[in-house]
Amino acid sequence: MKKIMFAAALAVCGVTAWAQEPNIPMGMFGAPQTANVNFDPYVAAPEGFDKERDGIKHGTVKLIEYQSESVGTTRKANVYLPASYDGKKKFSVLYLMHGIGGDEWEWMNDGGVPNIIMDNLYADGKVADMIVVMPNGRAAKNDSRDGGYGSFAAFGEFDKDLIGSLMPYIEKNFSVYADKDHRAIAGLSMGGGQSLNIGLGNMDKFAYVGGFSSAPNTGRPQQLIPDPEKTKKENKLLWMVCGGADGLMSNSSNLKAFCDENKVPCTLINYPNEGHNFTVWKYGLYSFSQLIFK
Repeated sequence: MKKIMFAAALAVCGVTAWAQEPNIPMGMFGAPQTANVNFDPYVAAPEGFDKERDGIKHGTVKLIEYQSESVGTTRKANVYLPASYDGKKKFSVLYLMHGIGGDEWEWMNDGGVPNIIMDNLYADGKVADMIVVMPNGRAAKNDSRDGGYGSFAAFGEFDKDLIGSLMPYIEKNFSVYADKDHRAIAGLSMGGGQSLNIGLGNMDKFAYVGGFSSAPNTGRPQQLIPDPEKTKKENKLLWMVCGGADGLMSNSSNLKAFCDENKVPCTLINYPNEGHNFTVWKYGLYSFSQLIFK
C-alpha cells in the first residue's frame, strides 16, 4: 500500500519528464521529520569539492554489459575506476544507486558528477581504494527511463539482479575484493530506499549502507532491523542524509528514531534548507565515501 501511495502521490505532482528526479514538496508525505530525532552535525563540504580540478590525476568511467539471470536480458552499468586502478591491486566496491527518474547514467549526466567528486577525494588522500559501480536499478526487460512509474515494481526486484548477476560479473572482471567488508551500497531517493532494503537485508554481503533522501520504498524500521543486536555486530556503517525541506525526511528520520531507541549506531544529517536534489546527494556521496572501507 505504501508503494502504491508513493507512486500515486508523485503522479499528482504532474511529474512526466524523466531527465531528473521529481521535486518532492515539503509536507507531501506528512511532517518533514519525526519528533525527538537527534540529527548528527552537518559539516559543509568544502567549496569546489564537486568541481573538476587541473593538475590532478583523473579516473575513467567504463560502460559495461552483463547478462542478468533474473531479468533474462543483457543489462548495463557504469563503473568508475580511479586513476590508481591498474588491474593488479584489489579494490573495494561501492554500488551507487540512482532514483526513480534515472538509470545507470543519472549520477553521471544529471548533475551528480561522481567521477569528479571521487577524483578530488583521491587527490586529497581522503578515500580508501575503491571502484564505484552505477547500475540500472530498474530490473525489468524494459529498463529505460521511459517506463516511468509503470516500472515501480522493477526496483523491488533489483536485489536478485545485483546479488545474482552484477556482483559476480564485477568480481570476475575487475580486480576487487569479494567479501562483505569490502562492499558498500548507497543511493539517492528510490535508490536510497533500495540501498537500505538491500544492504540491511543482506548484511552478509554489505558492511556499509547509505541512504540519501530515501524514498517511501524504504522498508519500515522493524523490517529493516528485525534483530538490533545482529545489526550492531554485522553492520559497520549506517549513514543517511536528507534535505531539511524535503517532504521525504520522515523515511530517514523514522529509521533514525528506531535506531536511537534500540542503540543501533546510525547517522542522519539534516542538510539545511535543501529539498530533493543533487545538492544533497552530491554531499551524500562526498561524505559517505570518506567513511567506508577504513
